[in-house]
Amino acid sequence: QVQLVESGGDLVQPGGSLRLSCAASGSIAYIYTMGWYRQAPGKQRELVARITASSNTIYADSVKGRFTISRDNANNTVYLQMNSLNLEDTAVYYCNADVRTRTDLLRRVYWGQGTQVTVSS
Repeated sequence: QVQLVESGGDLVQPGGSLRLSCAASGSIAYIYTMGWYRQAPGKQRELVARITASSNTIYADSVKGRFTISRDNANNTVYLQMNSLNLEDTAVYYCNADVRTRTDLLRRVYWGQGTQVTVSS
């Protein structure tokens, strides 16, 4: 019913920047919160940043001041601008969205398939 497609993952040197995008499509009536999570090898998935429909944001302490989450409500897209990347930022990054669908008006959380970010010299 709803698909989330991430893009923008890449190999980058320490200190570099990347911008991730996640576009939601399908039977969407309304998107509440959108977020970015990440999972490094051998670790649990963790919240990176989250943004409400009115653009209130929450960040993990480890990314505050380096990452910025934003969204384009008209295009159902969420972005993650990542600056000053370090080795510990290496992970698969997933976006999610809390969506009320048009088909049944139920509210569910959907996940994208993930995009790999590798920080390495």
